[in-house]
Amino acid sequence: MWVVFMCLVALIAVWVSHWVYIWQNPKCNWKLPPGSMGFPLIGETLEYFTPHSLYDIPPFIKKRITRYGSLFRTNLVGQNIVVSTDPEFNYHIFKNEGKSFLFWYPESFTEIFGGQDILTYHGVVHKYLKNLVLHLVGPENLKAKLLSEMEEMTRKHLTSWARCGTTVDIKQVSSEMVFNYFAYKLIGYDGLEGTRKLRENFSAIINGIISFPLSIPGTAYHACLQGRKNALKMIKEKFDERKASNKKYGDYLDHLLEEVKKEDTILTEEIAVNLVFGLLFATYETTSTALTLAVKFISDHPRVQAELAIEHMQIIKNRQRKDSQITWQEYRSMTFTHMVINEIVRLANIVPGIYRKVIQDVEINGYTIPAGWLVMIVPSVLHINPDKYDDPLTFNPWRWEGNELHLGSKTFMGFGGGVRLCVGADFAKVQLAIFIHQLVLNLRWTVVKGGDIIRKPTLTFPNGLHLQILEKHL
Repeated sequence: MWVVFMCLVALIAVWVSHWVYIWQNPKCNWKLPPGSMGFPLIGETLEYFTPHSLYDIPPFIKKRITRYGSLFRTNLVGQNIVVSTDPEFNYHIFKNEGKSFLFWYPESFTEIFGGQDILTYHGVVHKYLKNLVLHLVGPENLKAKLLSEMEEMTRKHLTSWARCGTTVDIKQVSSEMVFNYFAYKLIGYDGLEGTRKLRENFSAIINGIISFPLSIPGTAYHACLQGRKNALKMIKEKFDERKASNKKYGDYLDHLLEEVKKEDTILTEEIAVNLVFGLLFATYETTSTALTLAVKFISDHPRVQAELAIEHMQIIKNRQRKDSQITWQEYRSMTFTHMVINEIVRLANIVPGIYRKVIQDVEINGYTIPAGWLVMIVPSVLHINPDKYDDPLTFNPWRWEGNELHLGSKTFMGFGGGVRLCVGADFAKVQLAIFIHQLVLNLRWTVVKGGDIIRKPTLTFPNGLHLQILEKHL
């Protein structure tokens, strides 16, 4: 009996050793990039999610660049991934979108978005959905409608923060401001209670979207999936309610309903609901994070604040009517403001990684990336490269002076790259510019507490950024 038991243990040990070996050495016809696949099943996920601070390259990435170079393999949340920090290879990836590479996200991320949104479609369908989104947030609608609406909304909220008689957490109130406005523009959601519940569901999604994909009660990922389910249910109810009504509200939902009715449309009701979900997600977190960073950076750099004040006072002085709204020409003339926005985006690195799926074996520097693997581009490595940016960890808007402020290039990927540049980039930049305009012209503020930044790997403010705000009386 003892002999049988020992043989069984030996067989199990051999099987486990073989399993670990196979995990550590994935099949490849040629030579894989160097790296480690971590532990079976969990890979190197736990180390990747370890929180860190400041604006430097994530320790997980930095450690492996030092050991393996600009290209290495790993396994995160169950996905075999090659991480690229090579600008030339990154450019090659974007250039070959739809050929050797497809826009992709890890399965855990796709599960949250349901595979029915603009992120997960390719080719003709993606182009159609992109144009559908540009109908709302593209330059033409920004110029014609949203610019004036966003200024009015921003002025109203900033004034209310100054008059509330207490300190405000700028991350919290800016999240509410952006979400409430966009929920109204998308689906006419202006009921305070309904909007609050919808926003709470998106908060749960944000808290769990970059977490270990373990869906059991009590985990952030489980709460994230529940938040998604509840949010989609609320959006679908609004969709059905509107469809049953003949009343027009002039919002984006009206436009989507008209598109769904067309005979030759690609748009289905399910895709439309998921499209609204994706747009709310994108604006809620990324824009409010950028607004909070704008306040932090401007507060920490009095010279920047003074230069902004001069630029925006000059805009007022050049007007025939001092109380008129911002024009598109004035927005375009905010040269220093746009330099500040670029610098915020460069240091923020709000998106920790840009993913592409390899659809045929790719040869690079003597290595092979097998079909079916993911490639992850890490913008932060490019954005703080000392060969491209002098003193890269310093907030210095003047570094952009005389440069064209592209949305994307080999060394700047704040809004993505290639044909998949962020469709809402112009909307985000307008919102930031208007916010800065109102902030430096009409308010005085003092940072009371908070402002610490933690990445895990997304950027968070664990103790907020609390301000005492007062109105200026010019």
